[in-house]
Amino acid sequence: MKDIIHQDNKEDLNYIVCSNRDAMGKYAANLAATKIKSLLKRKEEVRIIFASAPSQNEFLHYLTEDKEIDWSRVVGFHMDEYIGLPKESDQWFKIYLEKNLLSKVTFKYFHFIDGMKDPDEMEDLYTSLLNKKQIDMVCLGVGENGHIAFNDPPVADFEDPKMVKKVMLDKYSRQQQVNDGCFPHISDVPTHALSLTIPALTQASTMICVVPGVNKKEAIYKLLHDDITTNCPATIMRRHDDANLIMDEEAYGKK
Repeated sequence: MKDIIHQDNKEDLNYIVCSNRDAMGKYAANLAATKIKSLLKRKEEVRIIFASAPSQNEFLHYLTEDKEIDWSRVVGFHMDEYIGLPKESDQWFKIYLEKNLLSKVTFKYFHFIDGMKDPDEMEDLYTSLLNKKQIDMVCLGVGENGHIAFNDPPVADFEDPKMVKKVMLDKYSRQQQVNDGCFPHISDVPTHALSLTIPALTQASTMICVVPGVNKKEAIYKLLHDDITTNCPATIMRRHDDANLIMDEEAYGKK
């Protein structure tokens, strides 16, 4: 494929560098769609966790354009959600998923994290939903601080006993929301969220990780070159049997 400029492995992680964001989104969507359709040939239901971030725009655009996926047999899950936003806010991650995913395809069911509910109750409810059956795929990104979901370095735990937990967002996570254009100022970004934990994400049979942009260059370098520790939580993907990192040339960078 002419848009792939580099492809390699780091331990168990397969990574692909595409020439631009559009090519990245198209490649990742094709990879995910191929795996979903293969699963649907042998399973009645496929269960997928989705991230909510501008980094996923191109990926979700191309994924929802694939007319051969029987979405009526797909159950969707939400990766993380803020706590404390006004009910009418359009900055809920749920709103992002409704706009970029659920307005385009019809799922069998989509389980949202409700950031207005009591966090302890939501943890229990969502954990029970996740644990009902195997999670087949997680479609995720990587934060500027190396987080996956809202597992920032200060709260990330590779052996977390929980599947879902309330977390305090570190300043880098909150600043990223401003950098992404989701909030005008860091003081507007909530300080807490409900997040799937690292074991909840890595239990998925397949990981499709999509990372564009120069702001992610430092995190990607750490992901590929640092030791596997919670200093860069995304490094855990290097221990997964079927983890795929797809990025554009800006995110890959050169050092």
